[in-house]
Amino acid sequence: MTAILTKPLTLWALFALFIAETIAFGVIMALWDFTVIDEMSDPDQIRTHIAAMSDVQRQVHAWTTATLDVAYPLTYGPLFAGLALLRFRAIFSVPAIAVIPTDLAEGVVQVMALVGQDQLIGWKAVLTPLKLGLFVVALVISLIALGLILRDKFRSSA
Repeated sequence: MTAILTKPLTLWALFALFIAETIAFGVIMALWDFTVIDEMSDPDQIRTHIAAMSDVQRQVHAWTTATLDVAYPLTYGPLFAGLALLRFRAIFSVPAIAVIPTDLAEGVVQVMALVGQDQLIGWKAVLTPLKLGLFVVALVISLIALGLILRDKFRSSA
């Protein structure tokens, strides 16, 4: 698995998908005029936000979470892990790998809440901060790795 994640073609493909998916989120939110609940962790705030949405907005948000937001961690997780593995020991890829199931579990809770089944919404108070924390740590590690890789590349070509 490490060999695949650290191939330049794999990393470039994951990066292109990451950019495309990030843009797609923005386009969907703009077209249907809503804010996603992905960064919200307070159950009462989420319930209020969902209640203020139209039926179409809730449906679009649920479908976006069930499709695009499933693809997203399956893209950024391996991208961040691959960059970490290129420059550091495997332990540094753990946040990037751990964020994948965390983000997916959060997505299940969100879809359920968006379709009116909010029994598990309390899990957002745990899953969302954990997801965001893991994401930020994985992003920072991958950016440091990328910076070191580029530094080494420019030093060796000089």
